Amino acid sequence: MSNTNQLPKTYTPEDVSKIYQLSKNTIYDLISKGEIIAKKIGNVYRIPESSLSFVQNGLDNDIRLMEDDDRKNLPFIQKTLKKVRAEIAGK
Repeated sequence: MSNTNQLPKTYTPEDVSKIYQLSKNTIYDLISKGEIIAKKIGNVYRIPESSLSFVQNGLDNDIRLMEDDDRKNLPFIQKTLKKVRAEIAGK
């Protein structure tokens, strides 16, 4: 049985060079600098789709997503702080 439909989509450096219209050497350079995350399997690199998302959206997108999560958690945090402050004041 094959579970390949459950595996994350990956690309070769050659695929990525075509997608971004960059040379293969540039892609390999970005991999070596850590700007594109890739896994070396044998003699070839495989680049997960999530790494390309990071390249496209950058750290700004990750920060925005974390800030959105923080905003969602803010009412809970405020409620907890209020409760803790009341307990401290009551002691």
